[in-house]
Amino acid sequence: MAYVCVYAVLSFLGRQTDLLAVQYAVSHDTKRRPTVDKKFRINYQIRVPQVRLIDEDGTQVGIQPIQEALRLAQERGRDLVEIAPAANPPVAKILDFSKFRYEEEKKAKEARKKQKGGQLKEVRIRPRIGEHDLEVKLNHAKEFLAEQNKVQITIVFMGREMQHRDLGYALLDKIKGMLADVGEADNRPSMMGNRLIVSFVPKK
Repeated sequence: MAYVCVYAVLSFLGRQTDLLAVQYAVSHDTKRRPTVDKKFRINYQIRVPQVRLIDEDGTQVGIQPIQEALRLAQERGRDLVEIAPAANPPVAKILDFSKFRYEEEKKAKEARKKQKGGQLKEVRIRPRIGEHDLEVKLNHAKEFLAEQNKVQITIVFMGREMQHRDLGYALLDKIKGMLADVGEADNRPSMMGNRLIVSFVPKK
């Protein structure tokens, strides 16, 4: 009933009644799609009189009334997505929004990954560490390297352990092998006080 009333009002005002029909059809289809990313307005959410339209293949269609742009999107079984709302008129593109959103999320994830990378992370280990504890420590190191961080392995000697520094060097050789799939030593091991240090960088 409400749908008929709206049509009657539009007819009374002399406006094109196909605008509501196109918007209803596209919006009805959109409800079956995943939740729309708040960053973009899509289909009937685009409330402007006209848009600068880009076709699915990147062709510049030109400035079109919003109802015509919606009609073209519906005709192709695609969505109309506002990609540049600040432009005059706003720029909208005909595309598959589900695929578009996936690509945008993928780019954002890569950007966050790069943002997190590039830091120096330290993992401290005792020379007589147990096998299980060593695996736990190196799992953290692998995570840091996977995020494109540099990792400093620090073997800390306490008291009489300083007399057995050879254990530290042997442990470093073992660590190099355990990290070989994700990282490689960036320098030679060096002693600084009671600490034996070597840095690893992500494997290229």
